[in-house]
Amino acid sequence: MKALILSLLATTSAIGAVTMANPSSASAGEVYNREVNQERRIYDGVKDGQINRSEFRHLEAREERIDAQRRADLRQNGGHLTAAEYKQLNREENRASNAIYRDRHN
Repeated sequence: MKALILSLLATTSAIGAVTMANPSSASAGEVYNREVNQERRIYDGVKDGQINRSEFRHLEAREERIDAQRRADLRQNGGHLTAAEYKQLNREENRASNAIYRDRHN
C-alpha cells in the first residue's frame, strides 16, 4: 500500500510541477498558493499515515476540480479573476482545507 501511495504522490507531484510552470497559474495569487499549501498538507498526511488511500483520492479529486475551475476562470477573463470568482474559489478552498483537517484527525 505504501508503494502505491508513493507512486500516486510522485505522479501528482509531476502534475503539480507542470501546473507551476504554466504562466497563467501564478496570476491567481492567493488561490494558487493555497492550492499548493493544501497539496503539501495532503502529502504530509499520507506520509504520516494520517490519510488513507480512499481519503487521498477524494482530496486529490477535490483539489483538481478547484484547480480546473481556477484555470477556466483565468482563461475566460484574460488571466484575471473577478471578485465573485475569487470569493467562490476561496470558499471552495476553505471547504477543502476543512476536509483535509478532518481526514488527518479522524
